[in-house]
Amino acid sequence: MGRIEALHTAVPGRARLRVAGLRRNAALARRLDACLAGAPGVTAWETSILTGRVLVRFHRDSALGDILQWLEGRLAGTGPPDEAPGPSAPRRLSQRSGDGSSPAGNGHAWHALAGHRALELLESIRGDGLSRDEAAGRLARYGPNRLPRSRRRPYLEILGSQFLTPPVALLGVSSVVAILTGGLLDAGVIVTVVLINAAIGSITEQQAEGTISGLERLTPPQARVVRDGETREIPSEELVPGDILRLAPGSPIPADGRLLAADELSVDESTLTGESMPVLKDADAELEADEALAGRVNMVYMGTTATGGSGIAVVAATGSATEYGNITGLVGTARPPPTPMERQLDDMGRQLAWLSGAVCAGVFAVGLLRGYGWLAMLKAAISLAVAAVPEGLPTVATTTLALGIRDMGRRKVLVRQLAAVETLGSVQVLCLDKTGTLTQNRMGVVEARTGEDTVRIEDGRFLVDGEAIEPGGQPVLRRLMEVAALCNDVEITHDDDGPGFDGSPTEGALVELALAAGIDVKALRADSPRCDVQHRSQERKYMVTVHDTGRGRRLVAVKGSPEQVLEACSQRLEADGARHLEDDHREAIKVANDTMARSALRVLGVACGERDDDGSLNDHDLTWLGLVGMMDPLRPGMEKLLAQFHDAGIETVMITGDQTSTAYAIARQLDIGGGRSMEILDSARLDRMDPELLAGVVGDVQVFARVSPSHKLQIVQALQRAGRVVAMTGDGVNDGPALKAADLGVAMGAGGSEAASSVADVVIRDDNLHTLVEALRQGRTIYNNIRKSLRFLLSTNFTEIEVMLAGIALGLGPPLNSMQLLWINLFSDIAPGLALAMEPAEGDVLKDPPRSPDTPIIARGDLARLTRESLIISGGALAAYLYAISRYGPGPRAGTHAFVTLTVGQLLHALSCRSEIHGMFHPGRLPGNRHLRRALAASLGAQLLTVSVPGLRRLLGTTPVGLTDALVMGVGAVAPLVANEALKTRNGSGRDGNGHDRGARAPEEESR
Repeated sequence: MGRIEALHTAVPGRARLRVAGLRRNAALARRLDACLAGAPGVTAWETSILTGRVLVRFHRDSALGDILQWLEGRLAGTGPPDEAPGPSAPRRLSQRSGDGSSPAGNGHAWHALAGHRALELLESIRGDGLSRDEAAGRLARYGPNRLPRSRRRPYLEILGSQFLTPPVALLGVSSVVAILTGGLLDAGVIVTVVLINAAIGSITEQQAEGTISGLERLTPPQARVVRDGETREIPSEELVPGDILRLAPGSPIPADGRLLAADELSVDESTLTGESMPVLKDADAELEADEALAGRVNMVYMGTTATGGSGIAVVAATGSATEYGNITGLVGTARPPPTPMERQLDDMGRQLAWLSGAVCAGVFAVGLLRGYGWLAMLKAAISLAVAAVPEGLPTVATTTLALGIRDMGRRKVLVRQLAAVETLGSVQVLCLDKTGTLTQNRMGVVEARTGEDTVRIEDGRFLVDGEAIEPGGQPVLRRLMEVAALCNDVEITHDDDGPGFDGSPTEGALVELALAAGIDVKALRADSPRCDVQHRSQERKYMVTVHDTGRGRRLVAVKGSPEQVLEACSQRLEADGARHLEDDHREAIKVANDTMARSALRVLGVACGERDDDGSLNDHDLTWLGLVGMMDPLRPGMEKLLAQFHDAGIETVMITGDQTSTAYAIARQLDIGGGRSMEILDSARLDRMDPELLAGVVGDVQVFARVSPSHKLQIVQALQRAGRVVAMTGDGVNDGPALKAADLGVAMGAGGSEAASSVADVVIRDDNLHTLVEALRQGRTIYNNIRKSLRFLLSTNFTEIEVMLAGIALGLGPPLNSMQLLWINLFSDIAPGLALAMEPAEGDVLKDPPRSPDTPIIARGDLARLTRESLIISGGALAAYLYAISRYGPGPRAGTHAFVTLTVGQLLHALSCRSEIHGMFHPGRLPGNRHLRRALAASLGAQLLTVSVPGLRRLLGTTPVGLTDALVMGVGAVAPLVANEALKTRNGSGRDGNGHDRGARAPEEESR
């Protein structure tokens, strides 16, 4: 096989290629660009040094094999390609490579190089660092050590997007035609409504983006470097490749670097790799070039934090060329799909466009056949085209979603876009990042085993067999905690939130355990000051400290690898003193260690001993105290939370950078599969899978282990290809690409990274994932309510078409004039439609399964029901119109009867639209809606003004109404409501708010 491999060639004229050595190799990318610019048949291409792949487009009559052979030959040569690009040369679509100028982009696998070799390549000196002039030159060449901030959409872009919906486009066309036919007033009213809708949507989205932008945090401002032989602090943005970094506990890592020295250096890389445990670094480790990111123990990376020890590193990459920057590049390649509602409203918009055209043509043709003038018929046709479009729908949908964003904000949930609220209600698969989302991203002791008991630690309580104990009354347990607190480098700090721990999370967890047991750690350390220490090393995987007890003897405290600590022990401590450590006791300790390890615990052995003041440090002949098991603890209530997701029909998937055994233990504890058998897929198998094959199996996998940021993106996209609506949660840099690509990205805003918050659709400010349940409930309710509003708006718009068509077809003339149609659509429909959008939930919407993204917001069965309901309402209005014609003849009086009866009948129909199941004549079935009561009262009051205020009568062409006429109109308006409700109760069937068929209900259920 050559250097270039064709991966996907199913689409004619297009191929995706893998080029050996292209990944993170800007020099090869530039050479490849030069070759492709002259390649015969190639029309365009796109290279990516992040993935090592190239997308090539070529003439369909060109043979891909010939193109690959040509490229192989040119890449194998030593000079530039023979052919120079001509006037019709292919164009480069893009090259996702950052600036490509950093040494990290030249293909060096820094972790596979010895430290001295890295120094040579970077032209730096360990003891002296760079000179000031050299650093300034490199800064000018490579640019500042910073990443581009997430782009905020300009207000004009947000505003313009509000006009790109099909209903708004149809209204725009109608307003233009109205102007051309002399209907300036009609056009002005339509344009006003469109502008109000756009203002509501754009202001709300801009406020949401501004709030989320406030979450962004700056890159750590200072870095300790060696320059001109002196250690100094400089702004981290001034770091350049070749700088010598000095690392200390608690210091953020400001750039990628190859370690030159590491003294017990541990680094928290959870935000980058997803690993929950700090990584112990080894500057002398010899690694292969293909070593996974999480295994590169001789490297440090931007965005991570040193938690213990110290180290020296030479900067190998800055800014966009860092691993952090590469992930940012992946974010740029991810594109979020349109939401289900956006797709459905687009489909409906196209259908309404055809309906409008058919209505216009039909009315115009019927009118001409009936002998009406062509101009009058054209105006009537345009008025009906406006009537066919639910003008209130954009306003109702936008305002409903905006109110949802406002309510989410009160619950500490920030929503970036209006459409994200709707997507919350349609989520089918929830991908959960483990570290920082399901867990607290901190270590905590959860179990301790002495020779006497197994003690569980939960929420600061010590439990044996489920019963709480007083740890001070357990001498062996207390001694174990004292020794673990002494053999410890953590410093205790205090602030308003209580004690803090400056040091590694593992040692902090041990000190926290001692404090929870009531041990005064500071007093303990003062009584037994440290006088010697041996830190953990690669050969001796435990730490030893020696303490002066003031009694002529010194305490030797040991903690670390249970196997090695146990080998150094000859005794075990029991409540009544030390006993000889027999072989069966050793075997029991080993079994206990294995059991705890299989439960995904990090296990430490703890032991102690004594020696004379003048004796040498001796860590043998120790007394065994017990085992301590710790883990990144789950957030409180996670098991119940996942059960709620499962009850709502939402599948949960855990994605983690942890080892398979750890991932399995956590997933089993959470019941991540909701009772299904557990299927786990690790990154090794994931890498070997074709995208189509992955899409076929991804639905059966509940846990993905040892994954990288690009793997997370693959998983989300595979689920989407399988037809699922996917939500992704995360808090780290490594989650950014998947968060952006998911249908709904949910970031933890309090403890998460800027990269995650800046690309997510939803940000949970308090990191409480329980808030997501309420957000999902509200999302489903909002979607249901938009369906109710849409049902109301469509059915009432249908009535206007039916009344107009019937009047013209029967030769009775148009029952409504154009201003009356606009009044109904713009002033009578919107208020009830908005009120329906604020309906409280019908029962527990989270007990229904999520809707399928393929289910139309208005299905075929819904259209049949809407048509039936509209015909009944139209029948009432036409009956009143025929009565008036028979009594008064054609003219304004007859038109007033049709106008008032139809408008009031539509307003009353809003009561029927509150539920597709429950009839309004069954009190107690539905919670009250004060918004609808107020909207109906206001709209009915406004309708009364149309026949009583002279100015409005002249504008609308109405006449005063007498008592008899009012009774006729009232019957014509109320009778359709009674008929529609009777049909609803009799059928006893319908669809739930998610669009699922409920089927027939039992009579006894209806009578309850």
